[in-house]
Amino acid sequence: MPASLSGWKQKIVGFATTLGAPGLFMISFLDSSVLTFPVINDLLLIELSIEKPSRMILYATMATTGSVLGCIFLYFLARKAGEAAFHAKAGKRGARIRKFVEENGFVGMLISALLPPPTPFKFFVLAAGVFSVDLWSFTGAIALARAVRYFAVGYLAVKYGSQALPFLSTHKLLVAGVLLVLVAVSFGASRFIMYEKKEHEKKR
Repeated sequence: MPASLSGWKQKIVGFATTLGAPGLFMISFLDSSVLTFPVINDLLLIELSIEKPSRMILYATMATTGSVLGCIFLYFLARKAGEAAFHAKAGKRGARIRKFVEENGFVGMLISALLPPPTPFKFFVLAAGVFSVDLWSFTGAIALARAVRYFAVGYLAVKYGSQALPFLSTHKLLVAGVLLVLVAVSFGASRFIMYEKKEHEKKR
């Protein structure tokens, strides 16, 4: 457990650890919304997947679902808070983040969700809410990015055991690049399928 966590946060993590999959959901939700638990959800996912490899899919699903719902919760909080609150939190980066989110939409949220720390991901979520990025595009991008991330972490945990996290830390840019390529291929394939489907329907 990172020493940087305050005492009450450590208690939350300790409690979540005893719950297994529901605890992973809870930590992922809180980390993506109102609190910050750096690396904890990854650590817990790795620990649980090593203990019970057959349940890795469940653990990755819980981490993904918790994170997506946490981001949606933060998105709606940002809508209520407004632009002034966003710029107060984001500071000098606010204008750049706003421009990136508004110009890139789905792909922008996808990229920001996949980039490794110290990317200020929560600011992108706040910007999406404040500047009314389409909720379905926002949710789809976050869900895809988080699913790719957590299932990849779960796979590495099953394959490499306790060495999974050191591997991720050492090769975080490489891993992020691979994930981006996988997501880009998946996204391109889905768009192609949808285009072909529409063309087929037009010919009927």
